[in-house]
Amino acid sequence: MAADDDIRTPPLSHPEPHEEHKFLRGVRDDPRELATAGRIFLEYTRGFEALGSIGRCVTVFGSARFSEDHPYYQRARRMGRRLAEEGYAVMTGGGPGIMEAANRGAKEGGGLSLGCNIILPIEQRPNPYLDRFVGFEYFFVRKVMLIKYSHAFVVMPGGFGTLDEVFEVGTLMQTGKLDPFPIVAMCSDFWDDMRRFFRKTLLKAGTIDQRDLDLLHVTDSVDEAMEIIRAGRGP
Repeated sequence: MAADDDIRTPPLSHPEPHEEHKFLRGVRDDPRELATAGRIFLEYTRGFEALGSIGRCVTVFGSARFSEDHPYYQRARRMGRRLAEEGYAVMTGGGPGIMEAANRGAKEGGGLSLGCNIILPIEQRPNPYLDRFVGFEYFFVRKVMLIKYSHAFVVMPGGFGTLDEVFEVGTLMQTGKLDPFPIVAMCSDFWDDMRRFFRKTLLKAGTIDQRDLDLLHVTDSVDEAMEIIRAGRGP
């Protein structure tokens, strides 16, 4: 590992615990809001400094709750390895489960393994397969970093956080705020019910159109996922 690839940026010190929770409670006095604005600005700056030179990158989203012996973990690990072998850096939220699997695969494939970790009341530790990580207090700053530096997105099974991330990416593409990079959802059995809901409810009601539905490619094949990513296929 090159020395400049082993950059581990520690989280900022936090004089107030759970600052994002306090920030989102509602209106506060101006000095406190201005102090928070400064903290947010510093988080963005630290992210830009740590991630601004990573080259081609694919972000992998997925749950922290799957163990090493789960098939979803194993598929994410294979996906991370294949991405690395194809010359992509692999970025995740930096935690356990699917995130660990993708970072682990990236390390095994000889690629750059990156994590944007979130500081939570119940601590989420960075996984041990990261060359470089940045710790964030604010979810929305972390999400910008996961999206900003990626040329494609792989979405593995996950919960509210994973859905929030993929819907954010889809919304940005739908509204023209983000180029139509590939979004590849792995493990079709997990996504089948949601896809039916999209078609039978959202599409039928006219709240999305077919082009929006086409943003998401669903596959069980690492080879097919790589083909989509290499082609840069959006809708």
